[in-house]
Amino acid sequence: MPKRAPATDSRPPSVDANRDDVESADEVVTAVLTASRLLVAVSARSLASVEETLTLPQFRMLVVLDSRGAMNISRLGEHLDVIPSTAMRMVDRLVAAGMLEREPNPVNRREIFVSLTDAGRNVVHQATERRRAEIARIVAAMPPSQRTGLIDALRAFAQAGDEPQAHAKPALDLGW
Repeated sequence: MPKRAPATDSRPPSVDANRDDVESADEVVTAVLTASRLLVAVSARSLASVEETLTLPQFRMLVVLDSRGAMNISRLGEHLDVIPSTAMRMVDRLVAAGMLEREPNPVNRREIFVSLTDAGRNVVHQATERRRAEIARIVAAMPPSQRTGLIDALRAFAQAGDEPQAHAKPALDLGW
């Protein structure tokens, strides 16, 4: 019986490269989703240990104001990807809880700025310190050889998502 020539793939190499890129991107998305579940759990635990009545979206609002400073409702809603009326309801609840305050813009008195109170800032910093400790425990369990790659990847990821860099000192750390 005569031997057959091995079958060759008739697709151009660029098709295989594109498939590899898609598969690689899917792997990255899956890895990030898995890591985000862990990070959300860590965030929820750290927040609950400091302030049980805040939701994660409310805490995220506090973090945005802590990291980016006072701003108006429209801009705050943009940072949180919510419509201004939703942002306003969140602000109303956090003002009532003593975490935020409203004040007129000194340049345009018709515009109202929202900012953190000392109580709101303390909640952000305490929850962040607890989260930092738990993340440090998780990172310590990682093989040291993989930590550098994680640093580079997470910095690129945060930059692509337009998230400001957190401070290295726990007392000044930002994040949710």
